[in-house]
Amino acid sequence: MIEHVEPVVLDSQGVSAWVAQDRKVLAMFQVFQTMGADFVIGANTIVEVSHTRVNMPRLHWALSRVKVEPVTESAARAAAKLLKGAGLHRPKHAIDATVAEVALRRPGPVAILTSDVDDMARLCGDRVRLIGI
Repeated sequence: MIEHVEPVVLDSQGVSAWVAQDRKVLAMFQVFQTMGADFVIGANTIVEVSHTRVNMPRLHWALSRVKVEPVTESAARAAAKLLKGAGLHRPKHAIDATVAEVALRRPGPVAILTSDVDDMARLCGDRVRLIGI
């Protein structure tokens, strides 16, 4: 029996790999869809993945298939609290913290597809399932 996971939160590397049609990530997405998972990103992830080398039509297609969560003042404060609690402070950690905050505000079970399992583990503890890419 396949376990139902809802949702799967993507960090920028997760979105980028999907847009680039990375075979490993596409296979994971197929499994997630079979399990009935929804895909979620934080709004600031759109900024992080939008650069001159990205295939913009493919990015727009991917974005049409995800739920985009806002990064509000309340969300930013919660992410800052996660950063402080994890002892992280570099600029890259700020975006990781907003991804973690998006995942942690969702009802469980929840997973994060990430390229940075170590930092996400520090930010989320054992409250989410981390899937490395």
